[in-house]
Order: sequence, then structure tokens, then C-alpha cells
Amino acid sequence: MRKKHYNLLRKVVIGVPCAGAIFFAGGQSAMSQGGSAAGATARTNVAFQQQDTLRTSSLESHEGVTISAKPWTQAAQYKEKFPKKSPFAGGVMAVQVAIRNDSPESIKVALDRIRLSFQLDEDNRQELQPMKADEVADAVLRPASKDPTKTRRLPLPIPTGTNKSKDFVALQTAAQNAAVPTSVVAAHSTVEGLLYFELDGQFDLLRTAHLYVPDIAVMGKDRSLTYFEIDLSR
Repeated sequence: MRKKHYNLLRKVVIGVPCAGAIFFAGGQSAMSQGGSAAGATARTNVAFQQQDTLRTSSLESHEGVTISAKPWTQAAQYKEKFPKKSPFAGGVMAVQVAIRNDSPESIKVALDRIRLSFQLDEDNRQELQPMKADEVADAVLRPASKDPTKTRRLPLPIPTGTNKSKDFVALQTAAQNAAVPTSVVAAHSTVEGLLYFELDGQFDLLRTAHLYVPDIAVMGKDRSLTYFEIDLSR
């Protein structure tokens, strides 16, 4: 894979957002009403889930944009999005990505240029590009032919999916529905979803992994943001 060269002169602020206090509007009497209580509880649960996502993710923030990334390395993390067949079973790792744009301008992220980078040894650094939904389905459903005595090297080949079975379509649809839905992030909004990478189950490579987001453009202007480099080893 062709190596990318990045500008090292950048200003980066890396931090962990503090969990904000959550207050309930109205008194206890209003909360006693069935519909209001249910709605308030649902909104509170969503707020807690959003805070938890940021607290447990690696993130980087600059120029009004924050990108967080959380690798899914446990089978249980996939159950909600993939109740039947999971990418995890096929050696595919999902990375939950949230792109928050606090600036007054819309931005566009080149999702296809994002890379997962690993330092395999002192002189060997390799990068993986995100998988498409059909590639995820193919990786999970293709017949197993792994030789446990053979050392696999990255990047791994991704074959063209030819399996159009019911299981293939269902898994492809689930992967697409859970993926980052759009490359455009409007001003003062957040886009969240999954990116998929073919690791062949070698999740130990995360010990040296970084997620590179090199191409973010400001919509309607001839200006780009400095690249993001998110350390996933923490």
C-alpha cells in the first residue's frame, strides 16, 4: 500500500470531555405523569449513553471538530447491531467513530481515505483502508481456509463478494445500516457510525494502532482542516 506523508506542523488539543451534569426540568409532580416520565427517562438514557461513548473513546479535537474512535474488540459489542451473524466472527473489527462539528461551517470528511495504521515491527508499518458493507459480509460468510501455522501479513486481500444468499444480503444490510451514514457533517451537529477493517482476528495489532483521518474539507470554501491522528492503543 502506498504510504501517505502528513504535515507534522499542526496544533492538536487532545482531551477527555468531562461528563456534564444532567438536570430534569420541572418538579417531581410533573415527572409523576406517565407520558412525561417515560419521555424524560428516555432522553436521560440517551444523554448518559452519549457521555459514555465519549468517555471510553480515544479522541482528538482541533479547529472546532472532535473525532472520537472506539474499537470494538469484544463479541458482546456487536450483538445489538448484528444479532445473528457478526463481523467479529469473521475477523473483522468495527471502529465506532463519532465526528462532532462545533464550528459554524459544514465540513466533508473523505471516509474512503481514512486508514488504520499498524507498526508491525521497527521497519514495517502498514495501513488498512475501510471495508465496504459487501466486503464485510463476504469476509464473514466465505468458507474458512485459515492455516493456524501460517503467519498472516497485512494488508490482507479482500476478495470480491459473489455470495448473494439470504444471509449475505442480511449481513450486508446490517453492516451498511450501522456504518457512518454520511461524509457531510453540518455545523453544530454530530455524525456517528462504524468503520470496518479486515484484521483476520489479529486484534493484538491495536497495541500500535492509529486511526488517520487525513482529508476534511470546509464546505463551500477552498480550505481544509489539519489531519487527525487518533491513538487507539490507549
